[in-house]
Amino acid sequence: MVKRLLRRFLDGKSLNWRICIALAASLCRVVAAQDLAPRSYVITPIHSNAIILSYSFFDGNLDFQGAVPIADATAKANVPIVTLFHSMSVFGRSASITAGLPYGQARFHGTVMGSETNAYRSGLFDSVYRFSINLAGGPAMTPSEFRKWQQRNLLGISLRATAPTGQYDSTKLINWGTNRWGFKPEIGYSRRNGHWILDAYFGAWLYTKNPKFFSENQIVPGIQSQTQAPVEAIEGHVSYDVKPRLWVSLDANFWFGGKTSLNGVENPATSQRSSRLGATASVPVSRHQSLKFSYSNGAYVKYGGNFQNISVAWQYSWLGRPN
Repeated sequence: MVKRLLRRFLDGKSLNWRICIALAASLCRVVAAQDLAPRSYVITPIHSNAIILSYSFFDGNLDFQGAVPIADATAKANVPIVTLFHSMSVFGRSASITAGLPYGQARFHGTVMGSETNAYRSGLFDSVYRFSINLAGGPAMTPSEFRKWQQRNLLGISLRATAPTGQYDSTKLINWGTNRWGFKPEIGYSRRNGHWILDAYFGAWLYTKNPKFFSENQIVPGIQSQTQAPVEAIEGHVSYDVKPRLWVSLDANFWFGGKTSLNGVENPATSQRSSRLGATASVPVSRHQSLKFSYSNGAYVKYGGNFQNISVAWQYSWLGRPN
């Protein structure tokens, strides 16, 4: 009988659905947008193109800070992503656009009110898009001009967006899709000194309302909405060029905010204040191909997922024809 009730917790069919809301919100952050991305504002020549196939493995626990009666919650997730990249000239400045489509497969385990239970989910995440433009230090250049150029100081801005294209069922609590838009305006600075590059970014995630959150089911016959406060993020990287296209970096970030509200009622327990530390290495394989390896772990986590992450990415790059 107890096991049957616990299954109903995860399927969104229990009267104690508020417990599941806290669980679902944290599970969706397994691969939330608090990533570590060194050299995001280092420019490339115009008409550069790339396709990137990456795979990430997440393994860790979910910390609810005693807000709900869920203990020893853990998760393992596999996330492959396909990403396309293209650079261009915008008002004479170097600019780029990327588009990514992630897929998730995960298993969750936890003890709810003293009894163990498991859950499995797989499906498409929301698609991710990013536009970046250099403001200072990086004019748009052809490949021949780029070969003569030496980086000093770069200042750029970007806008990242997540579109509600992931798999979402409003009658369920646990979904890969979020049924809302997310936007992250960001400013980034990059400085080169010999073989060393220092990167620093600051931005904030802004979210639209999810107009149909856990609605029209046995627990909530009507429609309810969920909103989330902005999540501010700071990110820094120190990288070293061993030789052209072969580099390593140390990575760190810190983010805070993000309280959620259900039908206008804020839940203070969902406030985030966390950071991650990691390392990245990029290795050339051929003229057009390279591999990237990265590892990161939670340095400090207040509410939500505390995961180790291992990622591998294969990139194929080429120069397109000028217009």
